Amino acid sequence: MADAGYVAIYLLILLETVFPPIPSEIILGFGGYMTTQTSLTVPGVIIVSTLGALSGALVFYALGRFLQPSRFEALILRYERTLRLKYSDIERAEGWFRRYGPWTVLVCRVIPVLRSLISIPAGMARMRLVPFIILTTIGSAVWNTLVVSAGALLGDNWERIVEILDSYSIVVYVLLAAIAAGLLIFYLRWRAAQPGVER
Repeated sequence: MADAGYVAIYLLILLETVFPPIPSEIILGFGGYMTTQTSLTVPGVIIVSTLGALSGALVFYALGRFLQPSRFEALILRYERTLRLKYSDIERAEGWFRRYGPWTVLVCRVIPVLRSLISIPAGMARMRLVPFIILTTIGSAVWNTLVVSAGALLGDNWERIVEILDSYSIVVYVLLAAIAAGLLIFYLRWRAAQPGVER
């Protein structure tokens, strides 16, 4: 990144999107730190990393759209270790997309692992390309802005981002579980209130 600057950031984020276990917070956090030491700028790092994230997302979108589900499943299961992907994570992303629709593409961009994999069910569901690009760009830009800005603010302590985001991940999952539980309770009460519905 010190040698190749924006090109390195673009390529690293593209790879991170295709191989989700590579932590984007390290790339983005260090990129933010580099804006305090080099000619890189915070807006520049955000723009380039967002383009990298979009490019990687389009790879997964194309795989989901053009590969038969059975063939795609066989491909992932065969190369799980090489690709560092778990098919169970893809199934989880697919479940999110089925429940919440295209807006999941936006929301999941700030959720670890699902941030990358949500592109696959979007492709499988034949989500229109333009909305996919728009929602992916917005969601990725929000995540990238937060982490790059944090890296720039923390300076030499940029590595603390990993600790902070570990805590953030736990909070996000707890909030999502609480929201899901609340929606389920609301739905069950609504059904019970409907005339003619068996209790």
